[in-house]
Amino acid sequence: MLKKTARKFIASREILGSVAVLVLAMFGCAPQPPYRPPAPPVSTARVPPAPVAPPVKESPRPTLPQDSKIREQDVRTKVPPTPPTPNTTTESTRQPSASESAPVLPPPLADDSSLLAKITPGTSPQRAASLRLTDEGRKILDAGDPSKALSRLEKTIVIDSTNAYGYFYLAKAQYRMGRYKESLNFLDIAESRLGAEPFWLAEIHALRGENYRAQGQLQRAEASYNQALRLNSGNRTAVDALARMQADPPTSQSAIK
Repeated sequence: MLKKTARKFIASREILGSVAVLVLAMFGCAPQPPYRPPAPPVSTARVPPAPVAPPVKESPRPTLPQDSKIREQDVRTKVPPTPPTPNTTTESTRQPSASESAPVLPPPLADDSSLLAKITPGTSPQRAASLRLTDEGRKILDAGDPSKALSRLEKTIVIDSTNAYGYFYLAKAQYRMGRYKESLNFLDIAESRLGAEPFWLAEIHALRGENYRAQGQLQRAEASYNQALRLNSGNRTAVDALARMQADPPTSQSAIK
């Protein structure tokens, strides 16, 4: 009886030991939570402020010499003096003299104003009569009677309509009578027929200049006078007219007309 009881107690003890081993084994295989170090205790005491360093006194800077004045003096002493520039203003503004600005003109032509000298043995009677009548009208015109000269000169072109000298003296008579437009018209006809005679072309340009001057067209008048002198530097009408214009320069308003 005691043996059975002892056996039961041993068996139960073995069972309990096996259960304890199993429990220990289960707890040993289970994952363990990570280790966390404990947080430090929070201090409620106030931290004293850091001590403020005293301000550092700057040492006085030594006074430097005035560099700008020294440098300015050095520059003034070192810069070489600039050479004097040539006086180009006076040379450029200098007006050319009369000998420099005046165009070179050809020598004067021989006088070819005689109409009677143009009548030769080969001249037709009709042409000869027209030339003689033209010469008579020229003399009357020079005597100061342009209206009488005009009636005589009108007959010259009736006799010979190709008489270019008759047209020229008709233009001169119209100019003396103050009929400047009619004078210019006759001059155009005379110029178209006397293109090969420079002496007479110069007379035509000079008389054209007289008409322009009488109408106040001074620039055109001066151009005509100069053209006459380029053809014949001995043309007295152009020479005298230009001399008068230079001695008495026109106003700007009259020159524009």
